[in-house]
Amino acid sequence: MKKFLIVGLGNIGEKYEYTRHNIGFKVLDYFAKKEAITFETQKLGDIATYKLKGRTFILLKPNTYMNLSGKAILYWLTKEKITVENLLVITDDLNLPFGSIRVKSKGSDGGHNGLKDTQQKLNTTKYNRFRFGISDAFNKGKQVDYVLGEWTEEESSKLEERLDKAVELIKSFGLAGINNTMNNFNGK
Repeated sequence: MKKFLIVGLGNIGEKYEYTRHNIGFKVLDYFAKKEAITFETQKLGDIATYKLKGRTFILLKPNTYMNLSGKAILYWLTKEKITVENLLVITDDLNLPFGSIRVKSKGSDGGHNGLKDTQQKLNTTKYNRFRFGISDAFNKGKQVDYVLGEWTEEESSKLEERLDKAVELIKSFGLAGINNTMNNFNGK
C-alpha cells in the first residue's frame, strides 16, 4: 500500500485558528470534516489517516509552531517510512492572489519560515509543496499583521469552494502523482 504524508502548516492555539497563516491547518480540517475522519494528538502533531483506492494518506498538523515544522515532518516521514517524493506540504503564499493554487515539486522557501525549517531538516529543496494564495493586500510594513490576521468577510465567503478544490488536489496527488496534479490544478 502506498503511503503519503500530507502536512498542513500552521500555528497551534485559538488566537491563530482563523488566520491566513493557518491555511494548511484549515485545508486538513476541511478534508477531515468532508471525509468524516478525526485527528488525534500524537508526537509532534495531530494525525488523521484516510484510505482511498489502495493509498493511505496520513494528514499531519504539526504542533511545533510554524518555524519548527520541519522537525515534525521529518519525524513522521521516518516513523511511517514514507519517501520525500510522497510528501506534500500545504502552506500560505503572499505572492499569489487569494485562493489561487500553485503546486511545485521543488523550489526555494520563498521567505516562508515553515518551508525554511522543512528544507533545513530534510536537507533538500526537492519536496512537493502546495501553496495557497492569500494575496498581498497589505500596506508596507504590515505583512506580519496581515498574515496573522483573520480572513475578511469576502474571503471567508469564497473559502469553501477553494477548500473543496484543495481536497481534490490532495487526492489527485496520491492517485495521479505530482506531475498530473501540477498540470490539472496550477492556476485554478
